[in-house]
Amino acid sequence: MEALTDTTVEIDLSQSTVRELNAELHAPTSKSYRVSNSRGLHSVAVGIKDEIDVEIDGDVGYYCAGMHQKGNLTIAGMAGPGVAENMMSGRVHIKGHASQSAAATAHGGLLVVDGNASTRCGISLKGGDIVVKGNIGALSAFMAQAGRIVVCGDAGEALGDSIFEARLYVRGSVASLGTDCIAKEMRDEHREELAQLLKDAGMEDEANDSKYLDSFTRYGSARTLYHFNSGE
Repeated sequence: MEALTDTTVEIDLSQSTVRELNAELHAPTSKSYRVSNSRGLHSVAVGIKDEIDVEIDGDVGYYCAGMHQKGNLTIAGMAGPGVAENMMSGRVHIKGHASQSAAATAHGGLLVVDGNASTRCGISLKGGDIVVKGNIGALSAFMAQAGRIVVCGDAGEALGDSIFEARLYVRGSVASLGTDCIAKEMRDEHREELAQLLKDAGMEDEANDSKYLDSFTRYGSARTLYHFNSGE
């Protein structure tokens, strides 16, 4: 790939199509992009695979930042369903709220949500990290296999239903736990892990506040679903 320019490229989605935007981001000519007039359009900035910075000035629809790799993407607005779906690496930062299925099946990288995340946040998570500064909805972390989810607010019903080895940290209340999800001991290694995740999400003061860290509860798998039991 040719050397990238340091000049920020401005792309106006009232003048360019989403297809044209994504084509440019798949073969970037610049290290940074600013996208305007996103207007809730779907599939914005999907398939980024290079170390570039992309700032979207507005709301986005379905599947923004799907299959994200290496890049640093900021959404200065709300995100629709499936944001950062199947994310592999890099960072996605939503300054508003996220709709359902945020970071579904993510294998790596970090998703930060400054607001709330709706239902099924981190569903079938496979190794990525999620930090939600607000609340998350029902059935979040359903069948989450690996990775970490930090919730600084409350969690909805059936948290961690059928969870495998993902680790969940919730500061607020949990409406109910899903099948095989239980509260677990918060050891020093988990406090250190939580602190690092908060730092990565830009929450430096909270990460250095021992009382704040102690206000979290860790949840994970009771490991009773690993083997079939016929009940005989």
